[in-house]
Amino acid sequence: MFGRFLELAIATADIAASVQFYERLGFAQAPTNDAWSHRYGVLTDGRIHIGLHEREMPSPAICFVLPELVQARARLTAAKFEPEFARLGEDELHQLRLRDPAGFAILLLEARTYSPAAPPPHGESICGYFSHLSLPERDFAGACEFWERAGFVALEQADEPYAHIPLTSDRLDLAFHTPRLFDAPLLVFECGDWTQQRARLDAAGIALSEELPRSQDHRRCGLIEAPEGTLLWMIGAD
Repeated sequence: MFGRFLELAIATADIAASVQFYERLGFAQAPTNDAWSHRYGVLTDGRIHIGLHEREMPSPAICFVLPELVQARARLTAAKFEPEFARLGEDELHQLRLRDPAGFAILLLEARTYSPAAPPPHGESICGYFSHLSLPERDFAGACEFWERAGFVALEQADEPYAHIPLTSDRLDLAFHTPRLFDAPLLVFECGDWTQQRARLDAAGIALSEELPRSQDHRRCGLIEAPEGTLLWMIGAD
């Protein structure tokens, strides 16, 4: 319904600082085009694409490419997806913005804004293997209904490595956690040996946050915050 996942679009006041941070983590830059008038860059670990936008915008926004967006708008409305914002002029990048039940932004674009890039040389960043984007949701049933209408498939609730409801799709996996666990979105990465992973982060000069999701243990996982505020949660195997 939403098209193909493109990026997690994130607003940043200092794109250079954000780009340098993700490159230190082992992310690679993807070639961008001139679709946006503001400064824009894309960093990827081969699984998640982070679009950095040096402008004010709802952030983070889960961004998809949906061709023929003008015609698709009627189909979205019929499926009870009502855009809060539309830009469909002849001389501009067509875009629609929606919100999920918790208010998280979803951005639909007519076309890609970057070209595919080769994955990092080692196959993943020093954060580990990107697993999913976890969103704080108060109404799991309402959120599942919304995202399943969009084409995601909700699975049974999981208790490990934290209590969440996983949702799967062909390009991006999501999860819902309660705001009591953590009140912000989390990019979740899996790593085998947390001690080794932490040593790699230390060697790269990446500081860990003192904060962790509720009831989690620093001996098993770590949280880092990017300059623009994005939270990356790395969880080691038991």
